[in-house]
Amino acid sequence: MLNPGALDLARIQFAFTVSFHIIFPAITIGMASFLAVLEGLWLKTNNSVYKDLYHFWSKIFAVNFGMGVVSGLVMAYEFGTNWSRFSDFAGSITGPLLTYEVLTAFFLEAGFLGVMLFGWNRVGRGLHFFSTVMVAIGTLISTFWILASNSWMQTPQGFSIVDGRVMPLDWFAIVFNPSFPFRLMHMAIAAFVATAFFVGASAAWHLLRKNDTPAIRTMLSMAMWMALIVAPIQAVVGDAHGLNTLEHQPAKIAAIEGHWENVDNQATPLVLFGIPDMEAEKTRYAIEVPYLGSLILTHSLDKQIPALKSFPKEDRPNSTIIFFSFRIMAGLGMLMIVTGLLGLALRRHGALYRNRLFLRLVLFMGPTGLIAMLAGWITTEVGRQPWVVYGLMRTADAASNHTVTQLSISLALFVLIYFSVFAVGIGYMMKLVRKGPQPHQDHPPHGGPGQERTPRRPLSAVTETLASGDHTN
Repeated sequence: MLNPGALDLARIQFAFTVSFHIIFPAITIGMASFLAVLEGLWLKTNNSVYKDLYHFWSKIFAVNFGMGVVSGLVMAYEFGTNWSRFSDFAGSITGPLLTYEVLTAFFLEAGFLGVMLFGWNRVGRGLHFFSTVMVAIGTLISTFWILASNSWMQTPQGFSIVDGRVMPLDWFAIVFNPSFPFRLMHMAIAAFVATAFFVGASAAWHLLRKNDTPAIRTMLSMAMWMALIVAPIQAVVGDAHGLNTLEHQPAKIAAIEGHWENVDNQATPLVLFGIPDMEAEKTRYAIEVPYLGSLILTHSLDKQIPALKSFPKEDRPNSTIIFFSFRIMAGLGMLMIVTGLLGLALRRHGALYRNRLFLRLVLFMGPTGLIAMLAGWITTEVGRQPWVVYGLMRTADAASNHTVTQLSISLALFVLIYFSVFAVGIGYMMKLVRKGPQPHQDHPPHGGPGQERTPRRPLSAVTETLASGDHTN
């Protein structure tokens, strides 16, 4: 078993890299579908506003896609370097699932990405739109396989253990494990919500600076329609996911609620606020609402949920962390629903694009989709502890045999490189957002390979330089 200090560093390193990475696929998933909708609307209406928005957001998509691929490759290597014992134990299942993601989703995206980014004047409208749709579908297929692998680690089934290793018996049961449908829907919708508020905040920023154009208005309008429709759906899916988690991972729910013990046959209260104390085995300064915990978690007024004290200490997740991460996610989700409803009310009164207080709210909400998603993943992953494969393999038994010094050096390098490289990339992406959509002029394609403006990589789709100035009104 790994030294506790080294184990903590290994977990921190993976958490750091995966937190950076997940931001980019989430925007990629939502943005790819957004681009498909924009191009479809342009083909249907021939309204140049949709074409201008397509070219504007395709540049941001290209930057985001490139950073997502780079950060994802690092994580793949970490499975072998830092978590080799996990790979040895469960690699016969997680390895094929990740391979299927490459063979289906990544190859599909890579095959059509070039046409989508660089084929505007080189192929027909129908083929170009088909390519955009295929890239969007590819991002969703990628989500499918990644969530299948992670969900199997949460609720494993369809396997046997032979000579200390997991062996697959039923691939259908492995892929469609009990938590998979709920987690897939929850993640996909989270990506759409995060993208909607990113787009909406971009439009609000321009409107607050009196850059009021049809393209900017269309951005805000589409973003607020998406928030109005999808944010409430996410709440319903989240409720179903919670019921599923209560059935298969009750300790996680108990830790989320900061619920330590049941009293006779009394219903479970909902702890609105408190500070869970893992050592004292209680939630300090708790503010409770009687019966509400049972109503939300069991849809009844008398059923109880399992309490943390009913589980051995060594099997309890860290309630102090996920108690707050869950409330950040849920609180921001409620604020998203309110924002969508306010947008509808202002739209009906013709003030959606003029109410500066609302525009400031939308601007503030810009990063909240990503923050809520990160908080949700923290809740999911920390709540699974102390297991890396729930009920089968503990995290302490999954790590490679590295020293504290080795992991400290590698973690420091990761922090330095990630903040340096990705800060530039994110800054560049924000620079493109500040520039805003411009009227797109079609240009005939240039000569063959090696000629000027002949693209060779995704980021070639972005012609702006870091040194160029902003062009906002």
